[in-house]
Formats: sequence, C-alpha cells, structure tokens
Amino acid sequence: MSKPELPATAGPRMLSDVVREKMRLGHYARRTEEAYLGWIRRFIRFHGARHPRELGAAEVVAFLEDLAGPGQVSASTQNQALNALAFLFQHVLEREMDEGGRV
Repeated sequence: MSKPELPATAGPRMLSDVVREKMRLGHYARRTEEAYLGWIRRFIRFHGARHPRELGAAEVVAFLEDLAGPGQVSASTQNQALNALAFLFQHVLEREMDEGGRV
C-alpha cells in the first residue's frame, strides 16, 4: 500500500505551528512548549507584531532588558525567555545566537 499524500498547503504556515512541530520533534514537554510559545508571542508583541525574521540581537536585548527593568521579572524567568528566543532563532529561523543572546 502506498503512502498517503499530504494535502498541498494554501500558503505559508503559522510560526506557532512551526515552533510546535520543532519542539515535538525534539521531545520537549508540552508545558515547555506552551511556555516558549508564550515568550515568543510576548517578544513579537513587544516589537509591534514584526516577524522575528526581521528582528535581531538588538531587539532580543531590548526585550530582555524590559523584562529585567519595568517588567521586574526574576532572573530564572529572564533565562526562560532567553531560552525560548534561542530556540526560536536556532531551530525555527535557523540563525545562531551567541552566549550573550546575540543573533
């Protein structure tokens, strides 16, 4: 029996769908998936709904600094946000981030 063909997509896939797919392929926990998607959404909203492909190191740093300053989140929360953005850039957008969060 032959493999069923996948239906042709009508257009580009949603970023959140791609993130979910990559995380599931990497066997991430569902709670981690939801947390990372939340941080990615906050990052995108923080920068006026611009696609992350248009954003880089300066925007990552600005977002993290806002979390630390006006957002007043803990260091562990900032680390989770950084890890979510690192996953987005490295695994979804296929752009490398250095140790300082630079793209």
